[in-house]
Amino acid sequence: MTQDAPVARRRELWLLAATFLVAVAGLIYELVAATLSSYLLGDSVRQFSLVIGLFLSSMGLGAWLSRYVDEALSGFVWAQIGLGIVGGFMAPVLFFSYAFLGHVGLLLYSLLGLVGILAGMEIPLIARVLEGEGAHRFRFENVLTADYLGALIASVAFPIIVVPFLGLMSASLVFGCLNLGVAGLTLWLFRDRILRGVWLVWAVSMLASLGALANSERLVNVVDANLYEDDIILNEATPYQQITVTRFRDRVRLFLDRSIQFDTLDEHRYHEALVHPALSLAPRKAKVLILGGGDGMAAREALRHRSVETVTLVDLDPRVTELFRDHPKLSPLNDHALQDPRVEIINMDAWQFVDGGTDVYDVIIADLPDPRSINLSKLYTRAFYTLITQRLSAQGIFVTQAGSPLFARDAFWSVVATLEAANAPGAVDHGLWTLPYHVHVPSFGDWGFVLAAGEALRQNTVQFPRGLKFLTVSTWQASQVFGRDVSRTDVDINTLQSHALVGYYNAGWDHWFR
Repeated sequence: MTQDAPVARRRELWLLAATFLVAVAGLIYELVAATLSSYLLGDSVRQFSLVIGLFLSSMGLGAWLSRYVDEALSGFVWAQIGLGIVGGFMAPVLFFSYAFLGHVGLLLYSLLGLVGILAGMEIPLIARVLEGEGAHRFRFENVLTADYLGALIASVAFPIIVVPFLGLMSASLVFGCLNLGVAGLTLWLFRDRILRGVWLVWAVSMLASLGALANSERLVNVVDANLYEDDIILNEATPYQQITVTRFRDRVRLFLDRSIQFDTLDEHRYHEALVHPALSLAPRKAKVLILGGGDGMAAREALRHRSVETVTLVDLDPRVTELFRDHPKLSPLNDHALQDPRVEIINMDAWQFVDGGTDVYDVIIADLPDPRSINLSKLYTRAFYTLITQRLSAQGIFVTQAGSPLFARDAFWSVVATLEAANAPGAVDHGLWTLPYHVHVPSFGDWGFVLAAGEALRQNTVQFPRGLKFLTVSTWQASQVFGRDVSRTDVDINTLQSHALVGYYNAGWDHWFR
């Protein structure tokens, strides 16, 4: 063994370790871009598909371009510096572009394509360097093993560690620093073979990235201050979504993934319309199930009915229910409903809860997010509504929010048609009777709901609790009248195979607001 063998061995081991590290960083950039695109552009399935396709094709282009890099070691270092800057600053640049310019699509795909090209060059360049260091010991499968293992670690860590503890902006910068760290250690181990001028570029890039990382919270605050009209009193990321709460004087608003969920100035209109018609018409209302509604507002309204004995609230994100149960500024908004002993909170997926349980309920209320994506659309499918009927008591009533019959007209009536097509044992013609209605909520616009039951309900006996701010018998009757521009349309039902609702929803909102 020659005198240089230990040095060569250290370099070889480092390059394999570097393969692992850059694989982690590369997949994190891809996941950051995919998450950002779904946050900012909507339709998560479409955006994830586009991001993955563009990233992989860009990596293929990068691998092909690597053949034109004469000096593999220098090429690898420059690729790491480029990734540290482009990948590291990708999230900050996209957030600022969205906040101040309102446009992000072209920039996002351009940055992602550049990151993919640089990431695609890594493995071929590392393989060439390793082969040059010791061709008799080089095995390409070792490089691929380190690369795939890094991808596995990144995919597991992203939802469990990266997003909850770092957030997207800091995560982007942290892994940019990781790429720059790989470049720095490679420069030091191969200092006899790389020009000193590279050190200067690396040092400036690292200082800029560390400076941005140290000020990432301020950067987030600048972006959010431009996105939201009011003061931000809470802003945090969970494994499921971005939670933001704003306040102006006594006015509080909740945003999930930057989409408004309620405004205390008018949330009573939405929640009274969602809850009280179903509970007032139900022959029995002892057991109530609320799907979604982690803010506790629907539970607050349900508890106004003295006949309600238990309310089971199923919401996916435990942080939302925790905040609106325990936070001193948020819990009063729902009159401390989530602390009421009659309320049971279960944090799990609505589909899994409905499919996996056996309890039946007198009233089921679906206060679920809009069907912007296939993942959410499944909670508005015929299959899901059929599961719902199995959890309803003999005379039970189901009600769901169904979006805007004005802004997404076809989507609203697709929900109605899908409920009518649900397989409901014991119902006439095995379908559900439906009653669509809509009210004006200033924060949302014209907003629709759909009641469903096994048989037609008699409405001449409806009585609402005292103390409501909006809903009366006359407003309830008026809510069932639809003008010509929001009247029923001929649409497809929403199934797990077609997900027609996603197309209707996005087409409607794009027509009005894009």
